[in-house]
Amino acid sequence: MLSFSKYHGLGNDFLIFEGRQGQLPLAITEPDPAWVRLVCDRRFGVGGDGVILAMPPQSDGDLRMRIFNADGSEAEMCGNGIRCLARFLADSDGDRPGRSWSIETPAGLIRPELQADGQLLVDMGPPFLQPETVPTTLPLVDGLARGDAEFADTRLAVAAVGMGNPHVVVPVDDLDSIPFDAWGSALEVHPLFPAKTNVHFLRVHSREKLEIRVWERGAGPTLACGTGACATLVAAVLLGLAEDHAEVLLPGGPLQISWPDRRGSVLMTGPAVGLFDGVISPELMPEGLDIAPPSVQTGIASPPTGPAGAREQPLDPEAEAAAQKQVQAFLESTSLDSMLQLASESLEQRTRARFERGNP
Repeated sequence: MLSFSKYHGLGNDFLIFEGRQGQLPLAITEPDPAWVRLVCDRRFGVGGDGVILAMPPQSDGDLRMRIFNADGSEAEMCGNGIRCLARFLADSDGDRPGRSWSIETPAGLIRPELQADGQLLVDMGPPFLQPETVPTTLPLVDGLARGDAEFADTRLAVAAVGMGNPHVVVPVDDLDSIPFDAWGSALEVHPLFPAKTNVHFLRVHSREKLEIRVWERGAGPTLACGTGACATLVAAVLLGLAEDHAEVLLPGGPLQISWPDRRGSVLMTGPAVGLFDGVISPELMPEGLDIAPPSVQTGIASPPTGPAGAREQPLDPEAEAAAQKQVQAFLESTSLDSMLQLASESLEQRTRARFERGNP
């Protein structure tokens, strides 16, 4: 039995798998891209913009996050995804406002904090502005990688910013009249961006109110992109189009983004909502996965430690072997009844937390 929870941040939705105790099997922690595509399919699977794995930390964090796009590719970071993960942790563990987590990601150590109104404030770390760190081949002009992107019969003025993952921002006069799909798909794979890129078309309503349409790398059109909203504000500030704090409107709703120190972190505030918990059916199981041991949803979290901005270290073979040994030991030492009891208790905790804050 493999259980999951479905959460969304402004309509950007994810399937979250609990594995903080190292209980997820290798077929989930190193998933086949074809399986990710299947479970994210909205007709033949569960449906979602991506898959999030909550895993044991490798260094100084409370836990580690891996996130996979709907096409099966792995993303370095996702602002909406990390808010969803934080909301999941709070629901699972019964955490209250003021709780924060240090979450290891390929983009570094990210710190979301639960606010009194239920929203999540996330220190996203400083933006990456040098072209090679975005990455892009656009030149650096006045502190921002920018220039023209040409494809087919089109030339667009663009700016690139990294938030642990690559983004290109395209200012336009009208979001409704642009050939969104054609431009988005072309820019995602443009040679200017060797790792591909997320694409954001920007309309400036005022210096404190921006609006974007999102084409996500590996997912296509989505209702929201948290890292994209952050990258957009940074680009708009450096282009002289916005103040250092602005409301960023996305198709799924608004985010509050600020960059108070041009050498410091970008801060994002927005919601995340739990939708439902479920169990993956045998037909949706990854090939070769033994479905007898359930994937247990537990409620264990460590106190936050570690400095923001730390970079995740790759898992060496010895550590990987130790992690697999930990999984095997957990499965061998825990009875099926105990696993089911743990799963039931965590489901009850998350459900109670949602009702207590008025979000069934």
